[in-house]
Amino acid sequence: MKFDCGNNLYKIIFIGVLIAALVVASGCADKSASDKNQEGSSPSEASGASGADKAAESGELTFTDGFGREVTIPESVEQVVCSGAGCLRYLVYLQAQDYVVGVDSIEKEKSEVEGRPYVLANPQLKDYPLIGEFRGKDDPEKIIAINPQVILKTGASGQPTATNSADAEALQNKTGIPVVMFPYGSLKNEEQKAQMYSSLRIMGKVVDKQERAEEIINYINATMKDLENRTADIPESERKTVYVGGVSSAGAHGIISTEPAYAPFLWVNAKNVAAGMGTDHADIAKEALIDWDPEYIFIDVGTLQLGNEGAVGELKNDTSLAGLSAVKNKKVYGVIPYNYYSTNYESVLANAYFIGKVLYPDRFKDIDPEAKADEIYTFFLGKPLYSEINGQYGNLGFKAIPI
Repeated sequence: MKFDCGNNLYKIIFIGVLIAALVVASGCADKSASDKNQEGSSPSEASGASGADKAAESGELTFTDGFGREVTIPESVEQVVCSGAGCLRYLVYLQAQDYVVGVDSIEKEKSEVEGRPYVLANPQLKDYPLIGEFRGKDDPEKIIAINPQVILKTGASGQPTATNSADAEALQNKTGIPVVMFPYGSLKNEEQKAQMYSSLRIMGKVVDKQERAEEIINYINATMKDLENRTADIPESERKTVYVGGVSSAGAHGIISTEPAYAPFLWVNAKNVAAGMGTDHADIAKEALIDWDPEYIFIDVGTLQLGNEGAVGELKNDTSLAGLSAVKNKKVYGVIPYNYYSTNYESVLANAYFIGKVLYPDRFKDIDPEAKADEIYTFFLGKPLYSEINGQYGNLGFKAIPI
């Protein structure tokens, strides 16, 4: 058989060129598809990355706020505004007050009596631009003009001034600025304490003060534990009966205004005669107070703002109250107001040491209540404020009130 080398060689070369052309064409097609994919979607989408991954790649942080909302904020935040009762107080606790670029209306008010220690420690807050009315009634246009990186917002539920996640969404949509919302919480029970601690951590994450948030939480826990340990072994039969009156709540009130779950009483194992009413705040009947006849009465000296000495004047002048054991035995004492645009926790803790000293002096013999108060104020707010605060209320705090 005759074999034609020339023809076969041409065939082999032709096939090789054809294969090479197919390979090159395939590579170009793949590159074109890849380029088209990247033009039509973000790099993270092309790689199947999550929303959190996308935020991280773009210098942003995505997390869930205290109302279950997923919020994306800049990775580095240095300019914020605080909306709602107590929000700015928490920011001061976190030592991030220098991040504030605007405040609500209550922070700009000037009055002879200032019941918010965080403002006494930071008088410059009154000079910042206005973002809207107090209790979270924000003005989106004013906020846009200030242009913060993040809006921090406290929320509450079950109250006339309640706020919720829908408020945060509406504000975020109107301003185009991320809104991080969280409940204020309290120290009255474990559920509300968990809310408070979570909120401090969320705010700490926003302003990069996570370590300080943990310091605050640890300090509160250690303080509560110290108070409780001092009195935990007192027999039930030897625990003192007590009442707190004149408690501020959206303003000053008289003797019938009380708090059934008043935290300082809980921490020092005193028997609150108004306990078990199922509400945070209550206005009782005077007849109930007479029937309860507590051994000790503590007066929130914020009541003095009512005029006529408020609850103190009532104990002096109301003949129906003259027979109370606490009045006759001169066991009426003043404590520092703690409710002013939500709770001043530093004042609550300071009051607890004074109350413990009054009720169980042998258990608190190492405590000077005024010095302890200044230690607490300094930790939370950076300044010893007891004398300044007490001076606004006739220096009636932490002493027996003559009736």
